[in-house]
Amino acid sequence: MNPEFILGLILLLGGTIASAFPVPRTYLNRLINLEIPAWGLLLLMLSYNEALALLTFGGVTALSVYIFVRVIQKKEASG
Repeated sequence: MNPEFILGLILLLGGTIASAFPVPRTYLNRLINLEIPAWGLLLLMLSYNEALALLTFGGVTALSVYIFVRVIQKKEASG
C-alpha cells in the first residue's frame, strides 16, 4: 500500500464523518466538508490510475455540489 492510498482512506473516512456531523450546522460548512471526502476519493483513485482519479474527482465534485445547492435552495424557499 502506497502513501496516497492510506492518506486517501483517512481523508475519505474523516471527511465523511465531518460532513455527517458538522460542528456549526450551517450549509456552507457542510459544503466545505463535502470536498474533504472528494479529495480522499481522488487520492484513492490516484493510487490506481491517474485518468480514473481525475474523472472520478470531477464527477463526484460536480454531482455533490449540484445536489447540495439544490437542497439549500429548496430549504431556503420553504422556510
